[in-house]
Amino acid sequence: MRQVLRHIFQKKQAYARLPLFERMRDERLDPLERLGFYPCMAYFILSFGDLNRFVLRDEREPDMYQDMVNVHSREDDHHWPWYLEDLTKLGFDIEARGSDWMNFLWGEETVQNRILTARLTELIKGTSGLERLVIIEAIEETGNVLFSAMLPLAKALEERLDTELRYCGPHHFERESGHTVDADHAALANISLDPATRARYKALADEVYALFEPWTHELLRYALKHPVSVAETDGVSGVMVRSSILAA
Repeated sequence: MRQVLRHIFQKKQAYARLPLFERMRDERLDPLERLGFYPCMAYFILSFGDLNRFVLRDEREPDMYQDMVNVHSREDDHHWPWYLEDLTKLGFDIEARGSDWMNFLWGEETVQNRILTARLTELIKGTSGLERLVIIEAIEETGNVLFSAMLPLAKALEERLDTELRYCGPHHFERESGHTVDADHAALANISLDPATRARYKALADEVYALFEPWTHELLRYALKHPVSVAETDGVSGVMVRSSILAA
């Protein structure tokens, strides 16, 4: 398994160089501009709780590895309310008709969010507990790239807005960094795999990254189409001005 984990980390390094994350690290832009994609990922972030509850978790006949998956799923199935908190605190929670929000969440601008949720569900279906741990490892590494890039932006905005950003900031990052799967990483690394199984597990990880990459491109397209600007009003900097996030 050690080779599989190393393969996942190598894929992570390439994933971290995708254009979305390069933009998030661009210090020429204001931190809020670099988080301009935030509303676009709502569908997937809210669906991820259900993915943990109803797809990854299986308590019918768990083995030792599925037990680990189940524990992990309970750690990850309740983070979405923090996302909604920060949506409001960052100023993205605009007033709109419910039909406008539904059209946005199920429209063409967010299609990769829905594809990602559906295809991860398909990938997980029928897998063993150990295979699910491999999938989780790959998902966790994609998340680590996102949250690592988000963390310094959140800290700057927390100071500016005088508030805690529980999803974007340290509150979430520290919990993601302390997962059970990470704690059991050494135990996973010591699992012996035959060549065919090792190749299959690497392929599972490859598929996770292949599913997440188009999602990052969708987030970036959204950020560029719906630019965020930071203006000065009454001599106080940090007043956010943006176009409608639901505009076609």
